[in-house]
Amino acid sequence: MAYSNVLVGAGATPATITVRRIGVEDLKIALSRGLDDFLAMPTHAIFLCLFYPLAGLVLARLAFGYSVLPLIFPLASGFALVGPFAALGLYELSRRREAGLDVNATHAFDVMQSSSIGAIAALGALFLVIFGVWLAVANAIYVADFGYAPPASIGAFLRDVFTTSAGWNLIVVGNGVGLLFAAAVLTIGVVSFPLLLDHDVGAAVALKTSIEAVVRNPVTMALWGLIVAALLVLASLPAFLGLAVVLPVLGHATWHLYRRTVDADGTPRPEVTPRPHRDRSGADFPVNLLPWKR
Repeated sequence: MAYSNVLVGAGATPATITVRRIGVEDLKIALSRGLDDFLAMPTHAIFLCLFYPLAGLVLARLAFGYSVLPLIFPLASGFALVGPFAALGLYELSRRREAGLDVNATHAFDVMQSSSIGAIAALGALFLVIFGVWLAVANAIYVADFGYAPPASIGAFLRDVFTTSAGWNLIVVGNGVGLLFAAAVLTIGVVSFPLLLDHDVGAAVALKTSIEAVVRNPVTMALWGLIVAALLVLASLPAFLGLAVVLPVLGHATWHLYRRTVDADGTPRPEVTPRPHRDRSGADFPVNLLPWKR
């Protein structure tokens, strides 16, 4: 029964979900509301997403230190492949703000007590596998063009990439394959995680709904993917630091895009087990510095 709930949720009958047609105006509204959420809860969002730029800097340093320089770009671009899963806390804050509930930062972790957590974890594992496969494929493309020998230096690596036919082949093929991975993640993840956070429908239903949303709105969803990619590239240029703003805005906006795309009001809501209450102490730092409610 537990496995069944992970796949199809808690309902006794198959979930009835309506996928709406959306347009460019819906994307504008989702982005506007995502920015509004970020401005209303800025410290919450930065607190939740600060590990992204920090992780990017750490990964870059490891790449330089362990001679895996060719994987820096795949690692950086791979953030987008796990973003839908990692933004769960942002979806929850947007959901609570929309419902007029307390948006204290600690509620971002309520998903851990949700009855949908099994399905969310299953989908999260799928996204991590896709990320790992992308790194393996990117490395294989590099090896096919340049062999197994590591770059002699950063300068030599850049010269090889931008001034040789093998380098241009790496750029074209690598970006083409990366686009396929990004399209696959967009298709299965554009609404699946927000749907699981909002309704206990199971991983299989969430995947099906996300695919249906893309099939029903191919041009609009393709434009959304381009917007996300462009903003992530711009935010990554100053040593990934811009991601501390762009990622939370996109995370909140994704929630609002889901709300405009999917109508699942007839399906069961997740059951959330209340966390035990305890007095705040120094162990709660820095969360105890974020008391704002909206």
